[in-house]
Amino acid sequence: MKGLMVQGTASSVGKSLVCTAICRLLVNEGKQVAPFKSQNMSGLSIHTDDGLEISVSQSLQARAAKIPYLVEMNPILLKPAKNMESDIIILGKKLNRMSGMHYREQFFEKGQKLIENSLSMLSASYEYLILEGAGSPVEVNLRDRELVNMRVADIADVPVILVANIEFGGVFASIVGTLALLPEAQRVRVKGIIINKFQGDVTLFEDGIDFIETYTGIDVLGVIPYFANEFEEEDGEEKRGQMASDEQINEWASHFKKHVKWEKVLSLLTNHAVNK
Repeated sequence: MKGLMVQGTASSVGKSLVCTAICRLLVNEGKQVAPFKSQNMSGLSIHTDDGLEISVSQSLQARAAKIPYLVEMNPILLKPAKNMESDIIILGKKLNRMSGMHYREQFFEKGQKLIENSLSMLSASYEYLILEGAGSPVEVNLRDRELVNMRVADIADVPVILVANIEFGGVFASIVGTLALLPEAQRVRVKGIIINKFQGDVTLFEDGIDFIETYTGIDVLGVIPYFANEFEEEDGEEKRGQMASDEQINEWASHFKKHVKWEKVLSLLTNHAVNK
């Protein structure tokens, strides 16, 4: 399938909004695009026209793509409950409530098949898919049964853009460390790096870009300055993603495009030579 996956060095680096921008920019260029996140853990959800639940982030991305919300865009939604349990929402409907350990032990094979079917359905209906990961792809204690990062990139067979947040420091270590912990077969999927939430004079970061590209051998596709009107926070208290206007989405997408190598991003969408 044609598309790419946005993963992050950690949670809250801006993956959701990067996907939102890419969806809006593609649809503005006349392309049919749909978002996808295999498994989302969030207390925030929104209902489709059929009364089914998906995460706020994917609903925002669907609006950016100017298409209806579909449960296949977020086939698994985990809504935290009490006693270290979560409500398991499958294709928009509550299946059960269970602990993380129980879910991990009992749901892996079913979850993987569900992801494969959802990807197949979306890829048959849309020209491009923009996939979003969750947290970090190198949670080594969870790697053998993860359902949201590199396993999904492998299923979809798409390249990966790695997003890092410079706001709190440690951006070099987070990028290098993430790549170092990825198995080589998965590391080669990473075809670009984006530095998000930069504040200050970006020319002072040119040596940093040179270091990252030289050390990792991977292009820095952009350094995105902090966007003061950021409007979505997946785990926030308010459903701000629902309230974002079309104008706000356009403003964010324009801001994003201004600071990335957009033609290189476009080239990743159709380049299936992942292992080269």
